[in-house]
Amino acid sequence: MFEVLIRFFVLGLFSFGGPAAHIGFFQREFVEKRKWLSDNDFTQAVALCQFLPGPASSQLGMYIGFKRAGYLGAASAFAGFTLPSFALLTFLAVASADAIDASAMNIFIQAAKLLAVIVVADAVWGMAKKNLVSAATVTAALLTGVWVTFSTGLLGQIVPILIAALVGLMISYKKGDSVNNESAVTPKIVPHKGLLASFFILLIGLPTISTFSAELGLFNIFYQAGSFVFGGGHVVLPLLQPMLEGMVQSDDFLAAYASAQLVPGPMFTMASYLGAIVMPQSPIVGSLVATIAVFLPGALLLFAFLPTWEAIFAHAKLKAAITLVNASVVGLLASAFISPVISSAIITWQDVVAVVVGYVLLKYKNAPVWLLAILLGGYTIIIH
Repeated sequence: MFEVLIRFFVLGLFSFGGPAAHIGFFQREFVEKRKWLSDNDFTQAVALCQFLPGPASSQLGMYIGFKRAGYLGAASAFAGFTLPSFALLTFLAVASADAIDASAMNIFIQAAKLLAVIVVADAVWGMAKKNLVSAATVTAALLTGVWVTFSTGLLGQIVPILIAALVGLMISYKKGDSVNNESAVTPKIVPHKGLLASFFILLIGLPTISTFSAELGLFNIFYQAGSFVFGGGHVVLPLLQPMLEGMVQSDDFLAAYASAQLVPGPMFTMASYLGAIVMPQSPIVGSLVATIAVFLPGALLLFAFLPTWEAIFAHAKLKAAITLVNASVVGLLASAFISPVISSAIITWQDVVAVVVGYVLLKYKNAPVWLLAILLGGYTIIIH
């Protein structure tokens, strides 16, 4: 549990770049380097997290922690990965904007973006080599990438994976893969009823008790928001704005969004900033309540559907479906690699050279990520 906490805390200190970059950091750290889970487990977990509302990268982190140390490991992964951004955003919410050196912060962010390009490129290439093994899988990845490029939110995430699964299922049965095999695995596909019930009880019950205290009211607002957000932290802001009308000024919403992009970790921690603004007399309490509330629905749904998901992916009859779903996930990550990872990071031709050199050092010289961060920071100071 403590090992999980420490590893995720370290990642939480420099994991800039959004969900795609976080997935890249996780893939390199916990699949390639530490072997905490297999490539298949990791890819299938990414697919599950795309299906569910909530912060996909944080849910993936909880899954990795769960695989390593059970539910305490999941909680440790969440706490470690979220703590840096929670602390920084709470501080920014109560501190003067004049306390921040904008030029130094811009240099830091640009270096972090370039590092994200290198790490995500490594993750996409590694996952592509293992999952794009036929014309069908390459086609699934390409079509997913195109779909995601021209779609947003729920449709952009779920539809390509669903289509890949359905096509793969038809292929499986057409080929007769394990259908007539008496020894085929037929696990029981049932979600965790207690966790699923907890999700709905809170969803329906919180509004009825939200007037009892300011903390419950705040918890209810952020829990409702976290229950219906597909597409990451960029989508949670427009959902929260009408729910917090009269409690938070428009400028504060913009400041929360901008500040969440200045710090590492999940974008969902903009809830930390907003929670501190809503409860100025006790900003740490407000920040903590809002942060837990916005992440809780995704965590409950993740572990409610995890038994079902694992049963589906253990089903012998679904071999082709699983293969195409894995390929679709590669397409999703590749699309995110192009935009926003590359599009927001590469500004000059020197940036291209820096990224290529960094990738070579990472891939072929086994340079640690922290060393690349230092080198890119020095490069950004000189060039930008």
